[in-house]
Amino acid sequence: MGNNIKQLTLGVTLLILVVNSTYAANQVSEIPFTGAPQGSVGLGPGFRFGSSPYKFVDSITTESSDDNADLVPLYLYEGKYIFSYGTMAGVHLVNTPTVSIDALFEYRFNRLQPEADPFYRTVNYRRQTIDGGLSAAVKTNLGELSASWVTDTLDRHNGHEVDISYRYLWNTGRFSLSPFLSLIYQSQDLTDYYYGVSDEESRPDLPTYTPDAATFGRVGLNTSYALSDRFLLFGNLSYENLDDTIKESPLVDKRWLYSAFVGFTYNFGSVYSDNAIYPKTDQSLDWSWRVHYGYTAEQSFNQIIRGELKPDKDVNTDVVGVTLGKLLDDGDKIDFWGRFTLNRRLENNYQDDFWEYIAYVMAMGTGYSPWSDKELFRFGFGFGFSYAESIPIIEQIKQEERGRNNSHFLNYLETQLDVPTELLFGEYGSKNCYVGVTVIHRSGIFASSDILGNVDGGSNVIAGHLECKQ
Repeated sequence: MGNNIKQLTLGVTLLILVVNSTYAANQVSEIPFTGAPQGSVGLGPGFRFGSSPYKFVDSITTESSDDNADLVPLYLYEGKYIFSYGTMAGVHLVNTPTVSIDALFEYRFNRLQPEADPFYRTVNYRRQTIDGGLSAAVKTNLGELSASWVTDTLDRHNGHEVDISYRYLWNTGRFSLSPFLSLIYQSQDLTDYYYGVSDEESRPDLPTYTPDAATFGRVGLNTSYALSDRFLLFGNLSYENLDDTIKESPLVDKRWLYSAFVGFTYNFGSVYSDNAIYPKTDQSLDWSWRVHYGYTAEQSFNQIIRGELKPDKDVNTDVVGVTLGKLLDDGDKIDFWGRFTLNRRLENNYQDDFWEYIAYVMAMGTGYSPWSDKELFRFGFGFGFSYAESIPIIEQIKQEERGRNNSHFLNYLETQLDVPTELLFGEYGSKNCYVGVTVIHRSGIFASSDILGNVDGGSNVIAGHLECKQ
């Protein structure tokens, strides 16, 4: 068996060197965004459902709560080299219509919490992780053959997984069907972490158990329906038959598992396309830059946008940053911008200052004078994600008071209201530069998302800004 597994791993490794897939290990997680034009930016929600292999755990999300589904915010980007497909991101090393190679990182949702049931009172927490590796595929008229190899990057299970899959795509107008068949190999380190029982965890009704490496199959069907050129619905379903070495674990009471992933995506457009709505001059005005400076707010996001602008009474911290924007789509009433922000969190001696990285889509509307076409103000709403190198001290304090957890990676919301400097300063201003107020919000979407750390709470910042288009 050991020699066969080594041969299988070697064969898959060689296959990875010559082919690639943007559909990484678990085909049921495929998002219908992979065929988008280069530079496309999209958003959407996905919901995971399914069964857990563990005893006394009914849901695919083993969070100790009543939730039977897990919300997955989908931050989507298809670049010439960089891509992000919700639970997976990476770099296109080779990308042709028939052969491609990717280096990737993907989120592993496997988890077991001792709080899930009294049965696990002596069991250590099995944590989720981020796997990294390579994926590969070759596409022909007969279908797509793909392979992936990933290994733990966060020093949790310290194992690796190999996935070989075949899929065939049927397109019938707006509707598509894609059945797939996968063979999965998981190393002994991986299976032992999630399904083994150590001597320290064991007791009379929970014996010590060390599983071997596992090989099992998965079969499924992915579907999508295009409501428009940009708005797609998707629904994916898979079943897998666990290897005996997993099934025989005293932590496990199932052999067959099912997973489902449903949701929708919206493609706002490509940063490479020429979508500028302004008259063509030497500068097309489809890029923007913004500088902002602000303070940590006391009130909630909803209270702030209703006009309550008090600084936090307990924590005096600030944020300074710069934002680069690119016009994605010029709608009749609403324009969509892709934006990237680099913030410096000024913690004012509560802890060391640190960087925050934000990527989001901004929907921007304009108010005009009823007597002319003169622009009076702009208003916008943005949605995306924020990654902070450290947890902001305000989030640490508030979450500790509530007995809740924190996360470096959180959902991001922003509102913006500004006026042209030409309106304020006349000939000394510019119709392409604006001053106004920005409200910045980090949160975990009410503890409904595993990938956001099941965080319920966040922080808010009120900032003044100057933004110019060019």
